[in-house]
Amino acid sequence: MSRIFIGLMSGTSLDGVDGVLVRLSDADVPLSLDILAHAHRPFRPELMQELLQLNVSGPDELHRAALAGNALARIYAEVTMAVVAQAQVTPREVTAIGAHGQTVRHRPREFDVTGYTLQVNNAALLAELTGIDVVADFRSRDVAAGGQGAPLVPAFHQAAFLSSNDHTVAVLNLGGMSNLSVLARDRVTIGFDCGPGNVLMDHWVALHLKQPCDWSGNWASAGEVNERLLHVMQNEPYFAMPPPKSTGRDLFNEQWLKDCLQRADAVALKPEDVQASLAELTAWACEDSLRRHAPDTRSLLVCGGGAKNDHLMRLLARRLPQAKVESTAAHGIPVESVEAVAFAWLAQRCIDRHPGNLPAATGAAGPRVLGAIYPAGS
Repeated sequence: MSRIFIGLMSGTSLDGVDGVLVRLSDADVPLSLDILAHAHRPFRPELMQELLQLNVSGPDELHRAALAGNALARIYAEVTMAVVAQAQVTPREVTAIGAHGQTVRHRPREFDVTGYTLQVNNAALLAELTGIDVVADFRSRDVAAGGQGAPLVPAFHQAAFLSSNDHTVAVLNLGGMSNLSVLARDRVTIGFDCGPGNVLMDHWVALHLKQPCDWSGNWASAGEVNERLLHVMQNEPYFAMPPPKSTGRDLFNEQWLKDCLQRADAVALKPEDVQASLAELTAWACEDSLRRHAPDTRSLLVCGGGAKNDHLMRLLARRLPQAKVESTAAHGIPVESVEAVAFAWLAQRCIDRHPGNLPAATGAAGPRVLGAIYPAGS
């Protein structure tokens, strides 16, 4: 038995929305999936800027966040209709949409012990526009149970990529942030955020080259790593924290980079050297995470936009000579689709009232059903 779900993901990189229409088996083990369609829609510059500004305090935030949620829901609906048309199915054939929303604040376990995580979205509007049940608000239930609310993808990685071999497999998602799942048959699956993925590199290339990202890492590869700057960035206390842990733009942002440049006396550094140092930091954070928590890793499967950065992939391979570094595409799921498929799978888990979190990854008090269901209109 199988059913069709849609997964929609817009991540920390703010590059737009990825959507998949996927047929998922009802059996947990082994999980069988078939991606029937994929679509991407970039954010309009004004929406991208507004979502970025909502990451920090500003005037009239509630009003602005509500309107940004409406705009995001309309893009989600556009992507939904695109994948439905591609696959030549009707909305009635889709069991549900998993719509993550856009994270604008992530502060679990802070302030009042519980803390919060906020994703801009309007799931009710999405259900109205598409005529399909929508599952949203995946993270807050885990936070309510004492967890980080992130990362949530390790449970999916376990279902999709746990090898039948006896060696340890790690799955690295290189989005705006980098997060790692460690899969081994002889121990509990763990997962956590390593630190920045593309977020700082994207900021720096936009600032200096006026382009959204460093295509293939060509600009970074033309620069030289500044060891003093790298050392200052590596001294960020987050890197030494034990998991479970998660992070986001609340920490790794423009101001954090400015502070590091000043402390390293690197404000006058050539821009391409800063970019090279940021790429090195991302690769180092992944290597450091594996060295600390999974030194026996023999296979590293990479997904997310960073998997298309040839320079970054070379850095990972150089730093991890004991592991085979390859993209998830070699294992059946294109790099740009993994997170969207994960939220389709999490929507299935919610609909079926099955837990979607891994307490060992998030630190929650136990397994929880994640998400809130917004039924479609009659």
